[in-house]
Amino acid sequence: MTALRKRMLEELQRRRYSSQTIRLYLSAVHHFANYFGKRPDQLGPEHLRQYQLYLLNERKLAVGSVIARTSALRFFFLKVLRRSYREVDLVYPKRPERLPVILSEEEVARLIESASTSYHRVILMTLYGTGLRREELCRLKVTDVDSQRMVIHVRQGKGNKDRDVTLSPRLLEVLRAYWKWRKPKTYLFPSPYRRRVEQPIDSKTVWYAVREAARRAGITKKVSPHLLRHSWATHLLERGTDLKTIQALLGHIDLEATTIYLHLSQRHMQAVNNPIETLPISGLGSKPSLRPRKGE
Repeated sequence: MTALRKRMLEELQRRRYSSQTIRLYLSAVHHFANYFGKRPDQLGPEHLRQYQLYLLNERKLAVGSVIARTSALRFFFLKVLRRSYREVDLVYPKRPERLPVILSEEEVARLIESASTSYHRVILMTLYGTGLRREELCRLKVTDVDSQRMVIHVRQGKGNKDRDVTLSPRLLEVLRAYWKWRKPKTYLFPSPYRRRVEQPIDSKTVWYAVREAARRAGITKKVSPHLLRHSWATHLLERGTDLKTIQALLGHIDLEATTIYLHLSQRHMQAVNNPIETLPISGLGSKPSLRPRKGE
């Protein structure tokens, strides 16, 4: 590791950036330097301008990807190299405003019923039944499932924030059956690879489980783990759950300062009419199976 990379890593760690953000930022600066074949501290405003145009016009990356790399480069030049704002000619490209594609409740049921294994089926049900982000689901621990209060604790989610999400009786029943079957010890969904210290499943496994189920179900929409989160929130709203409750369940940060202090009470949790309760699906399926598949 070079001294410059080590310094950037330390600056990111000082600010308690997540491990995923740290990887993204380090990778972005690495690719920036490789594009010009020079050390990143030897590059300046004109290089930044050319690189942004390259990402947008030649690589044709999505605006969100360009914004992420722009944030990484701004951090590097401003916080690591201590360059002035005048020297850092970086703009954030305008993000197109698009409504996310949503699955209907019938499509969600088809998706879950089409899971390739019972293990994947539980992953899909947990994603949809909680609205968790993919990384949050991977890091869930057995002790995070609180059957007494009927909540699932999300530890250090996006923005390094803890929150609780509602645990429906139906999902609890499925998770109990899953625990008796797989007997996970630390992580609710542990990696299948044997290691001295148990590790959570890779987020790619979750992505694969969703995409494979969508293919088997014949769903032509572009389905991803995050789409289940969007769909869950939309279905909650359609069933009468108020927006502030949904906002807190998803871990979103509102611009209004008062919502920062919004904490869900037990009454809020009990008032949530979770759509997974009425889906026409069974628990683990008639015969729990684990067909060996690459990547699980």
